[in-house]
Amino acid sequence: MIEFNPCVIPLNQKTTEATGNGWTIEYEYFDCRCDVLACLTYTLFQQNWHQIGLGHLEQGSVLELEFHEAPKKCVLYDGYLTVITQGWHFHLCIEETIGGPNSETPLEVRQQRLINKGAFYRRINSEGEPHSWGIQFWNGAGEKVMTIFLPNPYVEDENLLPDGKANFSKLELYKQLREIYVLGTKEIPFTKNPFKCSYIAVCTSGRCYPSRKWQPTFDALSAAVEKAGLDIEVRTTGCLQVCKLGPVAFYSDDKTWYSRVKPEVAKKIVNEHLVEGKKVTEYIYPPV
Repeated sequence: MIEFNPCVIPLNQKTTEATGNGWTIEYEYFDCRCDVLACLTYTLFQQNWHQIGLGHLEQGSVLELEFHEAPKKCVLYDGYLTVITQGWHFHLCIEETIGGPNSETPLEVRQQRLINKGAFYRRINSEGEPHSWGIQFWNGAGEKVMTIFLPNPYVEDENLLPDGKANFSKLELYKQLREIYVLGTKEIPFTKNPFKCSYIAVCTSGRCYPSRKWQPTFDALSAAVEKAGLDIEVRTTGCLQVCKLGPVAFYSDDKTWYSRVKPEVAKKIVNEHLVEGKKVTEYIYPPV
């Protein structure tokens, strides 16, 4: 296992892109290893959701989404960071995705989907003055996949402020993150990847008829984990890519999928696998 490193090594790479009418975008690139992306995205979506927006920005098309409350869920599964709000959700591939228990994703597609380039940006007008700030991500195919909109000192409640009234204190988040991820003058404020906590998840997807009866399995896992005194989160999740063999459970530490997990099987998994380290092989998927 690679040890967590709180120091980001600066890439010292900067480019400028003309956008027309004398405006440019200045990009400052940063390291996009999974641990780095995990810490940055956790800081954005879990700790600063109330300050940011996100979307997709291209010539002729702009999508902007805002958080009106903290995300309901923010988890990493099979390489994808999933953030769920009350009205919408998104997936962002920040670690190699293998395609579930059967490793269905071809190697070239894994590399295409993975975020491999990121940059802090400033949009600069023809007078050389920055007027918006954010973060841009690209996938392995060089395609722009998500834009993070950071607080803008010239905007208040979606309205442009009068000349001379800009609130430059709103740049504090941009400055703090840039020092960590672009300049490397400050360490990442985490001691481990914040999305790599130990958990066991139960599928609640309607794709699999038996998984509709997930609650007894969830309750049995919760009770067994609590009784064993384990520091492991028991959570629910969407489709775990093992359809029609539910209830299905997934253990994050060693990426083990279990099928047909009825309550009595759930207790066995906790007592034998999570406590003793011995997998319950007759319920593993795919079969061993």
